[in-house]
Amino acid sequence: MAEIESDVLIVGGGLGGVAAALAAARHGHRVVLTEVTDWLGGQLTQQAVPPDEHPYIEQFGCTRTYRLLRHRIRELYRAYYPLTREARSDPHLNPGNGWVSGLCHEPRVALLAIESLLMPLQSSGLLRVLLHHEPIDAETDGDRVLSVRLQDCNGGEDVVACAPLMLDATETGELLSLTKTEYVTGAESRSETAEPHASHERRQLNMQAITFCFAIDHLYGEDHTIDRPERYGFWRSYKAPFWPGRQLGLNSPEPQTLEPLEHTFTPNPNLQDGRRGPASKELWLFRRIADRANFAPGRYKSDITLVNWPMIDYFDGPILDVPQQEASRHLDDARQLSLSFLYWLQTEAPRPDGGEGYPGLRLRADVVGTKDGLAKHPYIRESRRIRALYTVVEQDVAAEVRGDAGAVLYPDSVGIGSYRIDLHPSTGGDNYVDIPACPFELPLGALLPVRVRNLIPASKNIGTTHVTNGCYRLHPVEWNVGEAAGLLSAYCLSRKVDPHQVREQEGHLQDFRSLLVREGIELHWPRVSSADPCP
Repeated sequence: MAEIESDVLIVGGGLGGVAAALAAARHGHRVVLTEVTDWLGGQLTQQAVPPDEHPYIEQFGCTRTYRLLRHRIRELYRAYYPLTREARSDPHLNPGNGWVSGLCHEPRVALLAIESLLMPLQSSGLLRVLLHHEPIDAETDGDRVLSVRLQDCNGGEDVVACAPLMLDATETGELLSLTKTEYVTGAESRSETAEPHASHERRQLNMQAITFCFAIDHLYGEDHTIDRPERYGFWRSYKAPFWPGRQLGLNSPEPQTLEPLEHTFTPNPNLQDGRRGPASKELWLFRRIADRANFAPGRYKSDITLVNWPMIDYFDGPILDVPQQEASRHLDDARQLSLSFLYWLQTEAPRPDGGEGYPGLRLRADVVGTKDGLAKHPYIRESRRIRALYTVVEQDVAAEVRGDAGAVLYPDSVGIGSYRIDLHPSTGGDNYVDIPACPFELPLGALLPVRVRNLIPASKNIGTTHVTNGCYRLHPVEWNVGEAAGLLSAYCLSRKVDPHQVREQEGHLQDFRSLLVREGIELHWPRVSSADPCP
């Protein structure tokens, strides 16, 4: 069995893992970054989810390197894509003009941007990337993790990786389980957290839906209908108690009011602005990643849109902390749900002309880099979460609780973020919870386990609750979490201290936060006035 040593081991190559690797290696430390798939980038690439971002992202509210990543993505389009003159000159180019984000783009472009950021560090030998490697075991000694065993998913030799500092950047908090680091899953009870939207009782297996996303375009007059999925009959008749209609349809609950919402679906609509009027209900525009109007005439026969819509949220059962056979069944069913929805769109979806189905819808497997056309990895909204020195609760961030005071200001803030508390339907039968949150901060205490001294979360596995995970789980925040974890590793290695000591000792805390500021991490939101901490 091969053994590798480094200064920092980062398990999981999502946005948090990439940001952590970039931060630690740039400071001269040897880093090993592992990833179970063949694509780095997590939800932005392998899960095929365009960035969910706050409205201030073009001006402030993210780290310098996250802004660089967004700039690289746009520059790749300008360098290699046949953009129109108007699109090329737009400083805020949105390739897909999807309204979920100001930067809706193809997953492969984000992958190339990420690789360009990491390439110099790999070339210098500071960074080693192990793709197709999955953590399967770990060795611990008291409150420290000594090594992690990684399985080569392609059948090669297993690897034992050792490092003084370990970062768990997996999508589901795999290292927390393997190292027996104290963690929680699912929904806490109201008696535990006193959160207004907490569950009345503790439900460990009540987790947000997962989703297998996919990309499609539409070629009028052609037939690209897929084979009827094996579970199509089941999903065609399935209706959750809280859903306004059958799962395969154009209905969903409106997330804020829970009233029935009737969407429209029109391939390649002429509506230009998906944020106003009836276009806001048009599914095609929601996560469109290639707007043919942005490209030279004739180059694109169709837009490309990314399907991550309510109808393919899978909430029939959890995939964490259940027997492997059960988890595998739920993953297979989630795949079948996504394929069944596509088949329904191709064969039964109502058309304005009174007909049924859009056989010209083409599954773009090339866009997501797979054979079956579904994303390489399910979109995971909720991970195992460490029992942390500080756990962010709803009372810290919810607008209806905080009011004009804004979110809690933490003396150990290591970053910021902004998003609504957005909980999708869950495996416990809960409907949407979608409520406003103030622009918030990221406390260092949420990155420190209560016991283990050298394991740092670097993804969605920080000290949040089921409720506050709903606003801390999005792209810019995950990147900030990972970058803060990577810089914390670099600081600890250079000062020869443990992560916990950085928070415990005022001198170290101030020095570390000064390092974060020099590295371009915003620790507090700008104030509009002296009385208003929110932008």
